[in-house]
Amino acid sequence: MVVEISEFKGNKILVLKKTADDTYPFSFGVNKAKLILEHLDDIKKFVEDNQK
Repeated sequence: MVVEISEFKGNKILVLKKTADDTYPFSFGVNKAKLILEHLDDIKKFVEDNQK
């Protein structure tokens, strides 16, 4: 996994890529990062319940 800090419209964002050549990275800013951290247990349960 590749993790980068970038910028979008003047705001810092975190960019997560499966590989350096990933065409569709996952990116989010501080507000969404806080939301993810607040609900990390729910996200983990969702993955456990729905992965194949």
